[in-house]
Amino acid sequence: MAVKIGKFGETDADLKFHEVIEGNLIQLKDRIGEMLNAKFFINPIDFMGMQRVELDEYPVAAVREMLLNALVHRNYMGAPIQIRLYEDNFSVWNDGGLPEGISEEDLKKVHRSKPRNPLLADVCFKAGYIDSWGRGTIKIIEACKNAGLPEPVLKEEQGGFLSMVFKDRFTEEQLKKAGLNVRQIEVILYTKKYGEITNSKYQEIADVSKATATRDIKDLENKGLLKNIGTKGSSAIYKLGVGS
Repeated sequence: MAVKIGKFGETDADLKFHEVIEGNLIQLKDRIGEMLNAKFFINPIDFMGMQRVELDEYPVAAVREMLLNALVHRNYMGAPIQIRLYEDNFSVWNDGGLPEGISEEDLKKVHRSKPRNPLLADVCFKAGYIDSWGRGTIKIIEACKNAGLPEPVLKEEQGGFLSMVFKDRFTEEQLKKAGLNVRQIEVILYTKKYGEITNSKYQEIADVSKATATRDIKDLENKGLLKNIGTKGSSAIYKLGVGS
């Protein structure tokens, strides 16, 4: 079995470097993590420390489940597993779509386990790699939520299955997806760059009244994108939030 890992720039055409790893499932389970840590991740991930979360990279629990899902559920007569790393996201694609009767929406809730490779899944279950209850995608979603990251992409694509997690929820693209208006996006990006913001600075940057700034800030707090660090009134200071 082969796994391709590529580091890309801004587009798919901009391939910086890549590696191909070969071996059986047990070998690849360890070799992929070693290669990602050695050459691709900025901050090495402790794949054994399941409680640890790399806030400035990707949650280890999500990455682990993405890799195991691809190894266990891929079509072994099809194309190699493809792992892609961009500046703001990490994705794993494996040949073979979802089992019949399982939709993309089902992946966001408790669903039946219907492995493509039952014998392989049984071996991995007995070895303690997976739990055989169809919770892998839920673990990915929960790990991203707990790390304050955007909801992952879990979908069928080009005859296979794609899982993608994002490094940063405070990018312009992700903020647009969150439903922010133009001035809110501008202010969040300012806060990301300078570390904090006040109501008066919001008024200055967005060129709005105090009432509008207050309303916008309250909305950003409700969305978990800003948090008050303890001060109140006109001198209140806000930093980026980490919750969802």
